[in-house]
Amino acid sequence: MAALPYWRLSSFYLFYFALLGSTAPFLALYFDHLGFNAARIGELVAIPMLMRCVAPNIWGWLGDYTGRRLAIVRFGAICTLLAFSLIFIDKSYAWLAMVMALHAFFWHAVLPQFEVITLAHLSGQAARYSQIRLWGSIGFIITVVVLGRLFEWLSLDIYPVALVLIMAGIVLASFWVPNAQPLQGPRVAGEGFLRQLRNPGVLAFYTCVGLMQVSHGPYYTFLTLHLEHLGYSRGLIGLLWAVGVVAEVLVFLLMSRILARFSVRRVLLASFLLAALRWLLLGSLAEFLWVLLFAQVLHAATFGSFHAAAIHFVQRSFGPRQQGQGQALYAALAGTGGALGALYSGYSWNALGASWTFSLASVAAFAAAVIIATRMQEDRP
Repeated sequence: MAALPYWRLSSFYLFYFALLGSTAPFLALYFDHLGFNAARIGELVAIPMLMRCVAPNIWGWLGDYTGRRLAIVRFGAICTLLAFSLIFIDKSYAWLAMVMALHAFFWHAVLPQFEVITLAHLSGQAARYSQIRLWGSIGFIITVVVLGRLFEWLSLDIYPVALVLIMAGIVLASFWVPNAQPLQGPRVAGEGFLRQLRNPGVLAFYTCVGLMQVSHGPYYTFLTLHLEHLGYSRGLIGLLWAVGVVAEVLVFLLMSRILARFSVRRVLLASFLLAALRWLLLGSLAEFLWVLLFAQVLHAATFGSFHAAAIHFVQRSFGPRQQGQGQALYAALAGTGGALGALYSGYSWNALGASWTFSLASVAAFAAAVIIATRMQEDRP
């Protein structure tokens, strides 16, 4: 067995999620800096998520059909950089909407295919996935802390430059990673993607993926603005984002033990219930720093344990020939939910306020918990 290219795989996750760390907390803040209202901000943030509904399935099918997943990753990374660079030409709403859609079409080609490559490298060592993926969380932490401080000292006008530099890092990392393919077993009758999708609990799982991302809408779109309006500094806000991801890293380190002891169903159920609690706390009690810190620690469940369990579920639910499509559907439904969450939060923020907007998010997470509890069968990992 070839040696695991641990640092090469980890470097890609580091840069990829550093980009997420620069967009999730600060993209809405940048659009606010440009003078857009809450509804327009929600729409601009939703556009990349809407592209996530379509793009991963197109690229996932292409990856499964051609087997050239690493080429797709590299092509997507380069085109993401080139497309986003168009932001330097104009800052009008229509132009920004085009830039958001175009760069996201290629950005969302990248991660689902890279997940398949990573899992192929981990053949027989799947429990080590979280040890590699945690470097993505570290990249996120570094970015939110550094940019949070930077934006206290300098204007937000430098924000697009920071994103372009991180995207260049993704391109370089993609060319450092060696290729790998999932083991291809012989074709058997009835092994098609749609047939596997109808296996018990699979459709319920994907429904809950969408609901979980709907519930994250206010968090990813307006948390930074929400905390800034409550009087928190941008530097402290960056640290608070980092607290959540530190908790996520700790969970990733423990996930192999957690999944060895608890079923995927139980891990997902706990994640959804804690998400419902977290959104209530952020919407109603975020002015209290100790409550805010506790809510951010719950990111360990709302993203960390949820994502690790979800990747595990997708891997075991689909055969080698459908892995790309399974991962792509996970990304697409997460994008659909995220887009709906960003849109509803953008429209409800001014009309209903932060408390009601986060309460609706809590309802979505609780609905996912009910579905998992009633529709997914209990099993051991």
